[in-house]
Amino acid sequence: MLIQFLIGLGLILSTIMLSGVALWFLEIALARNRGWILKPPHRPKLIFALCVLAVWIMLQFSIAVWIWAFAFLGLGIFEGIEPAVYFSLVAFTTLGFGDVLLPDQWRLLSGLAAANGLMHFGLMTAVLIEGIRQVRLGQIAAQDAEE
Repeated sequence: MLIQFLIGLGLILSTIMLSGVALWFLEIALARNRGWILKPPHRPKLIFALCVLAVWIMLQFSIAVWIWAFAFLGLGIFEGIEPAVYFSLVAFTTLGFGDVLLPDQWRLLSGLAAANGLMHFGLMTAVLIEGIRQVRLGQIAAQDAEE
């Protein structure tokens, strides 16, 4: 049981660290394009920023799911990549269909994967809202400076 918690904790920390690094690069990309984003027309660029943020979030979310899937494969829990990715995605999104289950000796990892998914959804929702907020505040400030 302790081994499962340690493995799960390691996976959670690695996926959260991955998210932090991914967000760091996203912040750099947005900062480099700040001048373009702040120039009119504002609304289409706000929509573009929203789309970029959403794709970025889904990409890093997908990578986190694959990290869990490869861990399941490495532990010998699944014999193929498809069931490992499927289970990881179902656990991460907390759908929990129950059609694919972990063996009894590894079942605590499913709860940890679900907890990791919940953390990611919360973190990514905050990032999405804050990213759009920052873009909009910058656009408003740029608009006020023009007037």
